[in-house]
Amino acid sequence: MGTKGKVIKCKAAVAWEAGKPLCIEEVEVAPPKAHEVRVQIIATAVCHSDHHPIDPKAEETFLPVILGHEGAGIVESVGPGVTGFKPGDKVIPLYMPQCKNCKLCLSPLTNFCEKFNLTKSPLLDQELMEDKTSRFTCKGKPIYHFFGTSTFSQYTVVSDKNLAKIDDDANLERVCLLGCGFSTGYGAALNTAKVTPGSTCAVFGLGGVGLSAIMGCKVAGASRIIAIDINSEKFTKAKALGATDCLNPRDLDKPVQEVIIEMTNGGADFALDCAGGSEAMRAALDCVRVGWGSCTLIGVAMGDKGLTISPLELIMGRTINGSSFGGWKSVDSVPKLVTDYKNKKFDLDALVTHTLPFDKINEAFDLLHQGKSIRTVLIF
Repeated sequence: MGTKGKVIKCKAAVAWEAGKPLCIEEVEVAPPKAHEVRVQIIATAVCHSDHHPIDPKAEETFLPVILGHEGAGIVESVGPGVTGFKPGDKVIPLYMPQCKNCKLCLSPLTNFCEKFNLTKSPLLDQELMEDKTSRFTCKGKPIYHFFGTSTFSQYTVVSDKNLAKIDDDANLERVCLLGCGFSTGYGAALNTAKVTPGSTCAVFGLGGVGLSAIMGCKVAGASRIIAIDINSEKFTKAKALGATDCLNPRDLDKPVQEVIIEMTNGGADFALDCAGGSEAMRAALDCVRVGWGSCTLIGVAMGDKGLTISPLELIMGRTINGSSFGGWKSVDSVPKLVTDYKNKKFDLDALVTHTLPFDKINEAFDLLHQGKSIRTVLIF
């Protein structure tokens, strides 16, 4: 390779301050230390969570930072003690680690790992490597990592617990979506909500996660899938992926949850909130039926006040739960999802609305915020 053990200079998008566009800079990426892997990122997509740390409403944040957590690439070199990866392997960096040794990893009840800091906001987790230092330098300053992945850099360094080795013939410009958006929505329907055949589902928010949740509901055999978004332009795609009904709360003369209860003769069996925000969470919980209705929260809105619940709502048999990374044990599951994509079990192409060169990353964020894109894939 010629670069093993040396510092690599490459392009990255650095967030220097909140509320400002990212800057394309030359950064220095140090070689991997013990149990670390340096990866050349080939493709990375832009997700709403990449904006949270630079959102002016964010309560705490680490800056400057290299964001990005939905990428795919090729191993450039490995540090001491790494046995599962070799240069040339195709890989997907994972913000949800899987060490396979801790109490959480050994339990079938969760996909969390103790290497994921459960005591603070997950968006601020893994901002440094395990030795509490950074592998990125720019203009002489250390730059924070993001989510243990930092895919907005042509080269990044990740822990070998935050990496999945995938098939050599995988299309990196598509399977990068398995790093977050697709896996999150699809898995929330299958693994967390455990949608049942013949059931009625309501999916709030039709971005990449929401459309992936619709795919999951369809694969699970739901007979009716109601898609809800304030942008009606997203309905065509939602229907193509399996939605049977579409509702825009802004076009209704009563709250959307009341409309869903009428349409379904008592409420949906499952609701998945992929939008975040107290209004969507409230509607998702209210629209599920008494007795067994289940509401799964997936979306997060920055600076939101959250949800107030009275015990009565839950005493009536409704349940509420949350899903992170779709409930998948990351290192084990992502390679299988890549194989499922290759076998046409689901369609990632439908989620990619734009492909741009990496330098146009700020344009990709604009498209996302304007609701004009589902996923934009950036190519180095």
